[in-house]
Amino acid sequence: MNDIKNKEKDSNFITHLTELRSRLVKSIIYLFILFVISYTFAENIYNFLVHPYAEAVKDDGTNRRLIFTALHETFVTYLKLAFFTAFFFGSPIIITQLWKFIAPGLYKNEKSALLPYLVATPILFLLGGMLVYYLVMPLAIKFFLTFETTTQFSDLPIQLEAKVNEYLSLIMRLIFAFGLSFQLPVLLNLLARVGIVDSEYLKKRRKYVIVIIFAVAAILTPPDPITQIGLGIPLLILYELSILSVKIIEKKKDNA
Repeated sequence: MNDIKNKEKDSNFITHLTELRSRLVKSIIYLFILFVISYTFAENIYNFLVHPYAEAVKDDGTNRRLIFTALHETFVTYLKLAFFTAFFFGSPIIITQLWKFIAPGLYKNEKSALLPYLVATPILFLLGGMLVYYLVMPLAIKFFLTFETTTQFSDLPIQLEAKVNEYLSLIMRLIFAFGLSFQLPVLLNLLARVGIVDSEYLKKRRKYVIVIIFAVAAILTPPDPITQIGLGIPLLILYELSILSVKIIEKKKDNA
């Protein structure tokens, strides 16, 4: 009997391992296809990501440009853009493959409880990216440009000559930082569902969370108040919304 049980366990393990490998391979194939498509449209993606900078400086009376200082820099930048875009749009595909892997082992009520979080994850990531693109970056660019000087105040003026690679690396890093940070409600609600935290616990730790949020914002963003506040305040709002959603979960548990 023990031998039969061991064989069944080994068989189940191999089946799960095979299924996991299949999902990983499919995810990699999808990402590669998205990477090729993204690289084909790398110039369009570049124009899209550089738009906040172009809009912020279009009326300042200066002929602005982005420069590169190495022969291979633009090529490598386009590769980074393609990888960034493939991962950004491929994240829902990866989540879907993960869901297909774990769903067969879940009960119906567990599936219905987990599915909203899988839907919310890419939506919150997208909202974080949109906040960077439409609000934080334009404000940050205008803030940094205030440190330029002219010949009226200096024999040798200070003027921004932004590098392509550095600018795009900054905006892509911020999009990922904001997108990942916006997963806070998902994380807190999952912790509440498994009983690790509750609404009272989150309320009592609010003052510590405020300090942690702004410390994280200072680490993930450039050393300027615009981007740090731009990340900190939305996270505080999301934290308060998480407390409300955790309360709803608790009421459902009490009524069940």
